[in-house]
Amino acid sequence: MSAVAAKPQAGGAINPTAMAVGVVLLIIILGACWYVSPNLGLTALIGVIVGGVLIGFGTHFVPVGGAPAAMGQAPGIATGVAMLAAGAGLAGLFGGAWAAELGTTVAVITGGIGGGLMMAITCMMVNFVYVFGMGIPAASGKVLHDPITGDSQAEYKSQGTEGHGLPFVSFVGGVIGGILAGAGGTLIYLALLDLYKATFPTMMGATHAQVLPVAVSVAGMFAVALFLVNAVLTAYNITGTIEGPHDPKFKRWPRAIVASAVASALCGFVAILIVVKLPM
Repeated sequence: MSAVAAKPQAGGAINPTAMAVGVVLLIIILGACWYVSPNLGLTALIGVIVGGVLIGFGTHFVPVGGAPAAMGQAPGIATGVAMLAAGAGLAGLFGGAWAAELGTTVAVITGGIGGGLMMAITCMMVNFVYVFGMGIPAASGKVLHDPITGDSQAEYKSQGTEGHGLPFVSFVGGVIGGILAGAGGTLIYLALLDLYKATFPTMMGATHAQVLPVAVSVAGMFAVALFLVNAVLTAYNITGTIEGPHDPKFKRWPRAIVASAVASALCGFVAILIVVKLPM
């Protein structure tokens, strides 16, 4: 029972051995990709890894309160980490995909703006519900003063709760998380799209215009899948609720970065293998 009941302490539970194993796995996958496709494939895989890391890191900024937030007993948005991160990321991905023809830099920035805008609107509407629907103020249970505004929190926090609503630092954290997740997802999409546009015409014996819809669809499916993979990994790392960058759980982000990098590398390698001919 003690093993089942044991929970990692906030900001702790960093296992150097496990992280070292993850780094070794990442190097092995990169080496395998370099062996089968040293140019296009490796470039695409690096883009996928960077995008996955941005998603995993950005998710730690997003204020998630889960079921307790729905009852006004914890700060954050009343949903799970994976659902909220995937929603913010996909909103950014749609914006970035729309701007893909304008170049990588513009598309990534557009994707980040899309994700940040989605989180800003979500956080604003959530606070409207808390303040005007439930009649509770925004108060953090993790800090005595808001790290950005300096507003005192303790006197507004109800007894028996961990806080409630969305303090300003949580709002800002949500927007930052949305920007990072949206930009990361767009980068994954663009990396795979460039690979597929270059390889599908030869592979399918068709023109560039004919394979473009297929390339867009396949790259989009892998990008969405990688969103969910990294969001779920981060949810396990956070283990429940998180208020944002001021929450002690935020300090767990290094192990999430390693996990996201390895998972993204493995999934990205699979996405590359479907178009790369293995050397005999």
